[in-house]
Amino acid sequence: MEPPHDKPTQSPPQSLPTTAAHQHDHHNTTTTCINCGGPTSFPPPPLPFSDTSPPPTYRPIRAPAVNLPPNANTKQAIILTPAPEAQKTPVVSPTYQFHTPTKRIHSQDDIVRFQSSATCKNFLGFIVALSDSIRCRKLSDPCHVSPTVSTIVSILQTLIQFVDEIPPVQQSARYGNLSYRAWHERMSDNAEPFMLQFLPEDVRSATVELVPYFTDSFGNSSRIDYGTGHETNFAAWLYCLARLGVIKEEDYPATVSRVFVKYLELMRKLQLVYSLEPAGSHGVWGLDDYHFLPFIFGSSQLIDHKYMKPKSIHNDDILENFSNEYLYLSCILFVKKVKKGLFAEHSPLLDDISGVPNWNKVNRGLLKMYKVEVMEKVPIMQHFLFGWLIKCSKEAADGHDHHSMVVVTDGRRPFSASALARTVTLFV
Repeated sequence: MEPPHDKPTQSPPQSLPTTAAHQHDHHNTTTTCINCGGPTSFPPPPLPFSDTSPPPTYRPIRAPAVNLPPNANTKQAIILTPAPEAQKTPVVSPTYQFHTPTKRIHSQDDIVRFQSSATCKNFLGFIVALSDSIRCRKLSDPCHVSPTVSTIVSILQTLIQFVDEIPPVQQSARYGNLSYRAWHERMSDNAEPFMLQFLPEDVRSATVELVPYFTDSFGNSSRIDYGTGHETNFAAWLYCLARLGVIKEEDYPATVSRVFVKYLELMRKLQLVYSLEPAGSHGVWGLDDYHFLPFIFGSSQLIDHKYMKPKSIHNDDILENFSNEYLYLSCILFVKKVKKGLFAEHSPLLDDISGVPNWNKVNRGLLKMYKVEVMEKVPIMQHFLFGWLIKCSKEAADGHDHHSMVVVTDGRRPFSASALARTVTLFV
């Protein structure tokens, strides 16, 4: 066996002259030392942003919920917009011209036209009127409950039973349980029969407009999501019933304390059982992942309350004992149960609103915010429907439209057809 060859020895490299002042500068943009030419231990830092290529304006979704500067444009828009005022809802009369509602908003210009229309002002006025009707009232306070209101509550209870009959399937996805589509299909199949349970004989043909608003009030079956746009559709459905005279002004307190409360119960069950994805949620910087209107109605309930102030939402005993009587407290309690961590971090806007001195300012600020953040946003309102009961701006101006419609005189068969802001200063 041959002896192993010895590896040739290498002479040590000639040492470079060093001085006490010599250091590797690792804060330059090259990969070698500027003094000795040797490799640096760490990769170079990224190039600084130039004036022609500024840093991105977005923030990571999971950024900590602290010290986010408010959006100046949105803040200014909310401050400058006047708070909507309550309006009486005009009741339609024959000749009726019901037709299938369609989407008419496609751009910001369409939003501007709609916002300036009497239709938009009256719809917002209806929401304010509902809010005023529950002012300083508990949910359990006695109120006039008409047969129509009782029937609507019964319909919503039936939809809750549908959830119990259609359990969620086992799946790995976090959001969007596929069983929701089966629930939505059953709800849609029963929508028109539901309407016919309480509609007077002379306006039963209005189902052509009522059903689309109703079926779009509980989320989207394709995306399996739900958001403030769907909630607005439910308000639009109630508005259409008021336009038909089916819901009268004396029914408004029960419409909130009975109908809307049952609707909120249904939606929370749908959200939890079928894991509906928030539609267009602002994340931690939004008021809530799914809802807006219960905060408006709930803040109206608490106006001039002797003991409970906006800051009372931080008292867990108050939330537990009074959430069944006040919608605002109910919403806060629900948020705290479904979200983990510090309240100020996962809901900074609600936390900031708690610093407003009184509920009247909270209510007015939320109404202004609803107008700007919901009714003036194209991504939300592009899905809103317009028919004869809720006219688009052009229809409101010229008194007619260019869609096929059903014309009814007295309820008989149709006789003709034609072709964030997150600072409390916003709540002033």
